[in-house]
Amino acid sequence: MSPDPTWTRLAVALLALPALLPLGLVLVNALFWTRGRALGAAARAAPGGVSVLIPARDEVANIERCVRAAAAARGPLTEIIVYDDGSTDGTAEVLERLRAELPALRVERGDGLPAGWVGKPHALHRLSAAARGEVLLNIDADVALRPDGVLRMLSLLGSPDQVRGGLDAAVVTAVPRQRAGSFAERIMMPLLHLSYVAWLPMPLIYRTRDPRVLAANGQLLMIRRAALDAVGGWDRVRSSLVDDMALCRAVKESGRRVVFADGHEMADCRMYSDAASLWRGFAKNFYEGIGGRPRAMIVVMALHLLLFVAPFGALLAAVLTGSPALALAAAAGVAANLILRLVMAARYRHSLLSVVLHPVAVLLMMGVLVDSFRWSRRGDIRWRGRSYPARAQREAA
Repeated sequence: MSPDPTWTRLAVALLALPALLPLGLVLVNALFWTRGRALGAAARAAPGGVSVLIPARDEVANIERCVRAAAAARGPLTEIIVYDDGSTDGTAEVLERLRAELPALRVERGDGLPAGWVGKPHALHRLSAAARGEVLLNIDADVALRPDGVLRMLSLLGSPDQVRGGLDAAVVTAVPRQRAGSFAERIMMPLLHLSYVAWLPMPLIYRTRDPRVLAANGQLLMIRRAALDAVGGWDRVRSSLVDDMALCRAVKESGRRVVFADGHEMADCRMYSDAASLWRGFAKNFYEGIGGRPRAMIVVMALHLLLFVAPFGALLAAVLTGSPALALAAAAGVAANLILRLVMAARYRHSLLSVVLHPVAVLLMMGVLVDSFRWSRRGDIRWRGRSYPARAQREAA
């Protein structure tokens, strides 16, 4: 007996067609997401010099590599400033040793966290106040700049007088090459790229000043001091756990442009060292990163399950039930997912294991989102030895 045409159309509509949208966006971004260019002329974008600013709290495992890579980077770097935010793990001792060796290095010491502030925005606030450069390059302590990384970012920032034909961006933010070691990292860290390239064409972020069209990554964030001051500095986003998005949104609201780049050739980063730290790190700000609303969480979970998990479950069901219509639609959805992840693996050097276990990783990440929701709702978001209340309470403070 031939399958019911209505059932066939429904299966295709639910399992095959939705998966084609993220596949199309991944292909577009693989072709057109800029990595900047390592041109010596890009240094002209910062005639007043670039200050590299590094917030650090208990970063003894990363800080030396981070500082040395910054010191070795090409471009008009005038200083490297590290804000040691009350570290107790030996970070301060490493910085003292490096300061004796590297003349460009300065160290600012933390003196506590004022009420209403989140740790990273406060560290960047202090760093920006101490910096002398016209352009501020904020990098996380687990990020190592590549030799041409600064020049690539400057090539996207454009000239300070916004000459005709050049970019007129006030901010360049980018996703570094993500290094992974543990099993959990290898299957879940690629979802960081997926969260960007499967949902939005990256060139559109620069081409429109609409603040709703935005993605950002605080691991690498270059901003003109004039633009930072114009939006009120880091004080503007003092209570935000997702400070990169909040600041870039403020910049776009002010009428300036933001470039979001593929930082694969700009820097590399290993964000987490094991499954537990990865889970805590993503759960810290996942819920607030999607707006901090239950409705938004439901939409995000539904889309991820429909696009990235349902085709695999349906294919298994089709095999068990012997339904040819379901099998064909599910196979199309699975194929779209696998092609999508293979393109990402080739472009961003992801593990092939992450391709094979794609639906498993997505399910785990939805578990992270549920935990993030729970932590936010109970007002106990823990990170780096600090506990933050829910966003409304932080803003009230």
